[in-house]
Amino acid sequence: MSFFDVSHIAFSVLGYPISYIELIGTVSGLISVYYASRANVLTWPTGIINEIALFALFFQIQLYADMLLQVFFLVVTVFGWYNWQNKTEEVPVSRMSSRMMGVYGVVLLGGTILTGIIIQQFHRWMPVYFPLPTTYPFADSFVMVASMLATFLLAKKRIETWILWIVVDVVSVVLYLIKGTYFLSLEYVVFLGLAAFGLLQWRKKLVYA
Repeated sequence: MSFFDVSHIAFSVLGYPISYIELIGTVSGLISVYYASRANVLTWPTGIINEIALFALFFQIQLYADMLLQVFFLVVTVFGWYNWQNKTEEVPVSRMSSRMMGVYGVVLLGGTILTGIIIQQFHRWMPVYFPLPTTYPFADSFVMVASMLATFLLAKKRIETWILWIVVDVVSVVLYLIKGTYFLSLEYVVFLGLAAFGLLQWRKKLVYA
């Protein structure tokens, strides 16, 4: 049995078996978000570990959209790490302009609707890989698109990243509770607390134009 196999169980919590790959993905994700809340560059290498672990996990449990999302996160993480490291001075925490917020809002709305419509067709287009229709396609799509935008904002050290992450985490907690994935929902409760902490910490570092 491979160490990275989802059937290689580390331990169980209240009857819920946690594999090593899920454990690595969860812990590295929590550490990465904590470092992000402190505006610490270590958020990026720990994020890479998280993304590789979740890529392997989602591949094995046939969640291919989430698997591909990790590829996006990996690319943005490398960009963010480079952006934070290769500056003569520390990248300052700043706000988005009104125009930028408008653009992001349109992209979020349009991306959510478009992605939701496409995901609804997966079981028709690729029945071998997606034998059952999706559930809550637009909520799932919102989480995906908003997470992508929030990751870009994190790389640019825009304080609005934490506001968007808070919204994502609230939606995710409710969505995963409805789906019955209680362990994942609990993790997002922790993420919600870290996002609120990150917003407070970054406000202290905010550079006003």
